[in-house]
Amino acid sequence: MLAEMCDKPDLSEVEKFDKKKLKKTNTEEKNTLPSKETIEQEKECVKSS
Repeated sequence: MLAEMCDKPDLSEVEKFDKKKLKKTNTEEKNTLPSKETIEQEKECVKSS
């Protein structure tokens, strides 16, 4: 197998790929940053422990 490999990758499957078959998805940001109040509360908890 290794002896058959050349410098260029095999792109035949990529060229056959049909983007139209993909479903459209809406991305939604889920990892929101904590508010300033939340950060302060966490700092207080760390200090008191």
